[in-house]
Amino acid sequence: MFSENLRFSLNATVPVFLMMVFGWFCKKVGLLDDHTTVKLNKFTFNTTLPALLFIDLSQADFRAVWDWKFVLFCIIATLLSVGIAFVYSLFHNDKAERGEIIQAAYRSSAAVLGIAFVKNIYGEATMAALMIAGTVPLYNIIAVTALSVTSPDKKGSGKKLFFDTLKGIVTNPIIIGIAVGMIWSLLKIPQPVILEKSVSYLANMATPLSLIALGASFRASDAKGKLPVTIGITFIKLVLFCGIFLPIAILFGFRDEKLIAILVMLGSATTGSCFVMAKNFGHNGTVTAFAVMLTTLGSAFTLTAWLFVLKSLNYI
Repeated sequence: MFSENLRFSLNATVPVFLMMVFGWFCKKVGLLDDHTTVKLNKFTFNTTLPALLFIDLSQADFRAVWDWKFVLFCIIATLLSVGIAFVYSLFHNDKAERGEIIQAAYRSSAAVLGIAFVKNIYGEATMAALMIAGTVPLYNIIAVTALSVTSPDKKGSGKKLFFDTLKGIVTNPIIIGIAVGMIWSLLKIPQPVILEKSVSYLANMATPLSLIALGASFRASDAKGKLPVTIGITFIKLVLFCGIFLPIAILFGFRDEKLIAILVMLGSATTGSCFVMAKNFGHNGTVTAFAVMLTTLGSAFTLTAWLFVLKSLNYI
């Protein structure tokens, strides 16, 4: 079991890391430049990521499997995680980077990794879909708020910032993709083959394009001095949250598929879309990019370790 979980984790995370390295390599050899990378970030943010979330959510049958206790646990654990991330960000002197720190510390690869991870173990991913429904909208609303408030580009009064933040939440393409997907699922609207295939083409591009753009935008020279704060983010993301909330989840009686979905929510790598959002709100993105890389690399080992512990204790 241990070797199988290790193999799965490496298969899930190493290709992600290699896609980022590929993006960095493309920039180094001149296949991508700064202008193209900026456009690629915007294209991913506005089209492929919303399409991915729409496909994931619109095809889940929420009416049949809805579990309020599980969903509320995911929401409360996410809010508490944000609180911990916020406290950690206060120790960082550069206020403009605090939004990046908050987002990178709490936001997981739930939509990208969650369904695949749970399905690989149990053959279905209904609980992962419920976890996504409860947390991904929250992820994005909090991210938009944190990144807007701490954006280096923000100007004007607090009132203007409030309305700009509210507008950013309402018009955020990722949040729109989530909302439309959930409504589509709840109303059980049939998907014509043409629509499903067309949107799936966009959705399939989301992860590789966002990772390539991330790698191409990363500059090792900019990361100097960012290692300490990024190591802190990585520890919080991969170890601390799981150490705090997994025992609580067990006490609440969550087992098997639900417990794995919670593990992915708490301890998977920082999602690549964090970098896309950070750049779109005027942030430098270096802390985010570095956090995605370190958590992606580290999660191959930490997720396997958590799985081994849960399996050894017969909770999964």
